[in-house]
Amino acid sequence: MPDPEFLLLGDALWLEFINTAKSPPNGRDTLPDPAAWLRWTKAVRVEAPVSAAAFREAMEVRGRLVSMAIALEAGRSPPPSAIATVNGRLRGLDGREQLVRIAGTWQVRFVPGRSPTALEAVARSVGETLSNPVVVIRRCANPACGLFFADGSPHLSRRWCGRTGCGQRGNVERRRTSRPAPLLAET
Repeated sequence: MPDPEFLLLGDALWLEFINTAKSPPNGRDTLPDPAAWLRWTKAVRVEAPVSAAAFREAMEVRGRLVSMAIALEAGRSPPPSAIATVNGRLRGLDGREQLVRIAGTWQVRFVPGRSPTALEAVARSVGETLSNPVVVIRRCANPACGLFFADGSPHLSRRWCGRTGCGQRGNVERRRTSRPAPLLAET
């Protein structure tokens, strides 16, 4: 069952995190305080923060990741400060490489030695997204929405975030404008 407090689209974890900055429909920050941050970490099933300072740090990281998403959506390289932030988080992860079978093929994957903290999990999500050559970061085409999402569709043509209403509203408008006007009977 989806969390009623947080809009979770099921894309990359880091996009779920930055989409908390101004969530539709009212455009408010859904992480206004440390208690909300704790609830969000539980909603996305990552290790909860251990201190109140973790909230301030999370908001700083979120700001850098928002600038990264804006740059990627515009087809530009991510800001060096955002990459440095992600690499700093990834440096804290202990683990090992492990051979795993995924979708019928063998791959070498990094397996953390412990559960990653919330920001380490977000950093891993950034790394997975940026290292995937067939994923593009987009912003929802609904002007009232503006959420970021990862487009991995076959033709990279996805325009809507997946939130109820965004794509449906666009599809209805498209059908309405492409349909010929009804003929009126003459009387």
